[in-house]
Amino acid sequence: MADAPGTLVLAATPIGRVEDAPPRLARELAEADVVAAEDTRRLRRLTAELGVTVTGRVVSYFEGNESQRTPALLEELVAGHRVLLVTDAGMPSVSDPGYRLVVAAVAAGVPVTTVPGPSAVLAALAVSGLPVDRFCFEGFLPRKAGERRRRLAALTGEERTMVFFEAPHRTAATLEAMAETWGDERSAAVCRELTKTHEEVRRGALTELAAWAADGVRGEVTIVVAGADPAAGVPADDEGLRAAVAAREAAGMARKEAIVEVARSAGVPKRHVYALVHGT
Repeated sequence: MADAPGTLVLAATPIGRVEDAPPRLARELAEADVVAAEDTRRLRRLTAELGVTVTGRVVSYFEGNESQRTPALLEELVAGHRVLLVTDAGMPSVSDPGYRLVVAAVAAGVPVTTVPGPSAVLAALAVSGLPVDRFCFEGFLPRKAGERRRRLAALTGEERTMVFFEAPHRTAATLEAMAETWGDERSAAVCRELTKTHEEVRRGALTELAAWAADGVRGEVTIVVAGADPAAGVPADDEGLRAAVAAREAAGMARKEAIVEVARSAGVPKRHVYALVHGT
């Protein structure tokens, strides 16, 4: 074992144009003892475009082998080596491989640092035209329609701007489900092929964007949606209170917790909501 551990470096890679690569990326690629790449073929293309020769060992590190490869990479780090982790685009561990290795490195006392750079999450948020003072990243929604509806229902009261990744062939269905859950007029933006030649940002109400996407969407997609209006709250009538509790239960929330949250949001006594739900 080395006197001191090595360092795990999470390096952002371009989400589109290679000239967006962080200046330090080339040096880290050239000097790393080990380069763990989500796709080694893309890594070769990137290094060729950057004019960099990788002198360290290159290994693949993707969703399918992440669990198996993490212990070996941790051994390299504990032995004092510098391990550079890159994914196909953007920042490792953000909806990409890397989280398991970061957790393992932190637990072993290995320093973890980053080469900051391109991020589809922040790029989409910045150009969306929606509030940016508070936001949350929700990643990819479940593929199955029922699970997707439940996840969206759980976000009904979320007041922060929300950022999602989505596959192009599921974009229309996702926008339709969002409109059904949060209302046709909720503002949103669909950001497609960010920083690339065919970059496109469509802004409008969810129902408008769903109609546009129905004709088909191509490329990498990031969806940004405005948060719930805090002034709207939960309808204080009995039917609205029951529906609000039911929606939260359908999303997987415990009934007791759902009653407390609905009562607080609607500004009514908890016992009143409890009585409505239990018919007492």
